Parts: sequence; C-alpha cells; structure tokens
Amino acid sequence: MATIKIRGGQRLTGTVRVDSAKNGVLPVIAASLLASTGETVIEDVPVLTDVDHFADLVRSLGARAEHQPNGRLRLCAEQLTTSTAPYELGRKMRASIWIAGALLARTGHFRVPLPGGCNIGERPVDQHIKGFEALGATVVIEHGYVEGYVKGRLKGARVYLDICSVGATINTMLAATLAEGTTIIDNAAKEPEVVDLANYLHTMGAQIWGAGTDTIRIEGVTSLHGADHTVIPDRIEAGTYMIAAAITRGDVFVEGAIFNHLSSLCAKLREAGVEVEDNITGIRVRAKDPLRAVDLKTLPHPGFPTDLQAQMLTFLSTVEGVSIVTETVFENRFLYIPELRRMGVDVKTEGRTAVVEGVAQLSGAEVAATDLRAGAALVLAGLVGDGDTIIRDVDHLDRGYGDLVGKLRSLGAHISRSDDETSALHLVQAN
Repeated sequence: MATIKIRGGQRLTGTVRVDSAKNGVLPVIAASLLASTGETVIEDVPVLTDVDHFADLVRSLGARAEHQPNGRLRLCAEQLTTSTAPYELGRKMRASIWIAGALLARTGHFRVPLPGGCNIGERPVDQHIKGFEALGATVVIEHGYVEGYVKGRLKGARVYLDICSVGATINTMLAATLAEGTTIIDNAAKEPEVVDLANYLHTMGAQIWGAGTDTIRIEGVTSLHGADHTVIPDRIEAGTYMIAAAITRGDVFVEGAIFNHLSSLCAKLREAGVEVEDNITGIRVRAKDPLRAVDLKTLPHPGFPTDLQAQMLTFLSTVEGVSIVTETVFENRFLYIPELRRMGVDVKTEGRTAVVEGVAQLSGAEVAATDLRAGAALVLAGLVGDGDTIIRDVDHLDRGYGDLVGKLRSLGAHISRSDDETSALHLVQAN
C-alpha cells in the first residue's frame, strides 16, 4: 500500500497547472458509446486510476479506447459487442452507472453492476431509474446488477428529479439524446461538468438546450457521431491547490482554474481574509495571518462543493476562532475527522454539522485516508503540521489527483511518496 510522507512548515509559492476534470472526462467517455459512426478524441486526459478503469469498462463492451502519449484518448464505439458490464470493472467506481444511459439509448439494453466508490454516504440509483422509466424503459435490480431494456426507441418525456443529482441528470441526458421526441429534465443539476457534457453531445449531433440551468430540453435524434473534445479544467483539483495556498499562508497561481466554477470557494476564502485574484488564465491565492473563521454549508452547484468540504474544514482548523461546517449532500462526509484529530484538529461533530475551533499549530502524525477528498485534507494538514506526517492508503488520491506529490513539491512542499510502506516508516524514524 502506497504512503505519502510530508515534513510540514513550508510556505507554498509558485504556479501549478490543473488537469482536465475527472468528473468531466468520465461522462464524455460514456457518451462516446452513443456514436454509431466515427471516432471520438478527448484531449488533455488526466492520468488517473478512475480514467483507466473507465477506459477498461468501455473496452469490455467492445469499444476501442487507446491512450496516446500526448494525453489524448481515442475512442470508437461503432462495433459494440455487449451491453453487459463485467462485475469487477463496474463495481470499482460510482461513475460506472453512466454507461447505462448511453447503452440504453444505443442498444435498447444495459446490465451494470451496482456501483461502488468512496464510502461517503448513500448514493442510490433511484433517480437514474426514474429517468429511464419515464422514457419508456423497464428497469429491475437483482443479483447485484441494475438492468434496463426497451423495445424500439425510447420516448421523450418530462422528467422531474426529486433531488438535484449530477449523476441522474447526466444519465437522463445520455438516454434522451436518441429518444423519439422531446425530453425535458426539471430540477436538473447545474454543475459545470453537466454543461461540458452537453457541449460535447452537441458536437456529436445532439440537440440540447438549457444545460447549466435547472431545466434542460433535449430533442432526440436518430444517430450520433464521434467528435473531438477538450474537457474543462478540474475545479476540485484547482480548489484543493487554492486551499493549499491558503493553509500554508502562501502565494500560488493556479493555472487553468475558472473563477465562475469556483465562485463559492473564492467567496469563502475572501470572507476568511485570503486574497483571491481572478485572472483570465487562472486564479492567484495569497494568504497571511491574521485570518477569520467562517461558516459554510455544502450545496449543489453553484453552492459550496461537497468535494471541497474536507479540505476547507482543514484550512479553517488553522484559523483563529470558531467555524461551523454543515454537510448537506452526503451523510458520511465526516468519516475523515478522527484522522484529523490525530493531527491536533479541534473539531466536534453532531449529525451533519462540524464545529471547528482554530488551533495555533497542527502536528504531524501517522494517519490513513478514508476516501479521495479525505486524503487531500490529510495532505493539507500535513503541509502545516509540526514534524513528519505519514499518510497511508493514499491510493484513494490516485483516483482524482494526477501527480499530486510532484505538483506540491514544485510549489516548495517537502513531500514524497513511497509504494513501500516499510521504507516510508523507516524514513520517519531516521529523521
């Protein structure tokens, strides 16, 4: 199991470039299954285990997926051989469910394992199923699989999502692109990745309006073709480096960060006294004491992202005063807090609310990442902890951060990674 070692106390400075969005690349790969002709080329694809797993998943269906040295991913789904996803591939990540909408529209059938992913709370597929059934499909869950089928083409319909679900919005969009007639999705998710997917589908020949609002309209077409696409920058990766600058009281330019995608984070950092400067090519973050405690609540976009909650809570633990963090999206998002307490974070939780009392100094410790964003939070704590921090189970980080260690080291962090846990622990003892 891989480990990360950090010696805290270094102020981060310099420029770091963010990759394309993981949560943008995966639905684009899924959408490529809709193309009955032509090839899809996705530019600047990040090197992440989730991307690798998803490429393997579409290959298992008979599609071609070829990684190229220049960061391109070439996909061709002209000849699909099956609409059933293998159990071991499909269960590895939550995003595997996105192939269901594309397969249902393209082949009239899908069989996908109930998805896995980070243990951050219940993420049922009921809203996905609701969208499929509204379009005329029959869907059943049995033996660990979700299976759906339709005779002939799906039929356009009005779909109201009970919760503002990114995943269900994406799956309903994918299914509706080839449905007969008009589909309207009410209470649709407004995340930038939804807009990016709609832009890609449009270049494939789909007819979509309203992405980025809570009502999306889709006029079904009879076929789609492959297309070239460059996915938007990863707003969560960008936000993590912005918070890294703030927690180390550093000065970092995050190249590629888009202010409109991160407006809630920028607002909260400014409220805390951090300097946030919007630039056409990125965002600059500068921080120095004294800073102020702030309260925040996670919400669907454009609210504060749940995927930045753990990182922001960690930053607030270094700010004088009391901050209150409320998590409204996932009920298990605070599972990482016991690990932060090992590093001196003063935080009390009750239900979905955490009360954070700022402390003068965090301390290095041996901790374990419980999920992807929790791992990022522990790295941030390690950057300012007194002494050495060893973080176990950092394979979680490979799902969402490309070369996290290298990028932080380029900003001045004393950080290293080892795939040999024993040697990493020996390094700590030697120091």
